[in-house]
Amino acid sequence: MLMRTDPFRELDRLAQQLMGPGTWSKPSAMPMDAYREGDEYVVAFDLPGVTADAIDIDVERNMLTVKAERRPVAKADDVQMELSERPLGIFSRQIVLADTLDTEHIQADYDAGVLTLRIPIAERAKPRKISIGVGSGHKEISG
Repeated sequence: MLMRTDPFRELDRLAQQLMGPGTWSKPSAMPMDAYREGDEYVVAFDLPGVTADAIDIDVERNMLTVKAERRPVAKADDVQMELSERPLGIFSRQIVLADTLDTEHIQADYDAGVLTLRIPIAERAKPRKISIGVGSGHKEISG
């Protein structure tokens, strides 16, 4: 039998039990990191134990929605569960994307339980040089 002594983990487990698993109408949150890397934004979601076919990614206008479902593992009849801490159910996260991101070219990779989305910065949002004409000369924008 496994024993634990961390009271805060026990409180987290109790709160999760009281709230119940995530459902499609009331999903649980999933942890994520977001950062800029060069000319793209990277968003990484922790989804250990979720199969790639149980992940749904949608973009509508500037709203990115990621939903995933962690299903219970089938167990034999003679298995007696001693400890169950890994949450099951539906997990979801919505992110409002800036208008300066190119939502048409989002790349998604799933490896080792981490879903990584790479969102390029739109060309119109990248810095560009503007040359100044002298007198009645023309102003020119170069990209």
